[in-house]
Amino acid sequence: MKLARRPRRLPPETIIPLIDVVFFLLIFFMLIGRMDATAPFAVYPAFSTTGTEMPGGGATLSIGAQGELALNGAEAASDSLLGQLTVSLADDPNLLVRINAHQDADLAHVLPLMAKIEALGARDLVLVVTPEMP
Repeated sequence: MKLARRPRRLPPETIIPLIDVVFFLLIFFMLIGRMDATAPFAVYPAFSTTGTEMPGGGATLSIGAQGELALNGAEAASDSLLGQLTVSLADDPNLLVRINAHQDADLAHVLPLMAKIEALGARDLVLVVTPEMP
């Protein structure tokens, strides 16, 4: 009488190396990616010869070359934008407002808006600029 051997089972494939790769990619993209809200239109900030590192956090106001407005990456009209900032400033009076204006934007779009934001009670307004390369 011949006994049949049980078929040999292959060891199950492990997915641990795949998990390691996925976490490595996640960390890589978190480190190289920008965590700021980006404007829905092209914004190229003006150049600066001096300046300090831009602080993190707060709200980001983007102003396009033709005067388009966006708050934290979402397009908004001036009145709507000011209303959202009023609510945000009521929640956090020390809210930092970063203004990311296109280098070709007229000051007629930027300065009156800055004055209105200051009138809302914003204490810290930061104008985003690009450092000039030596």
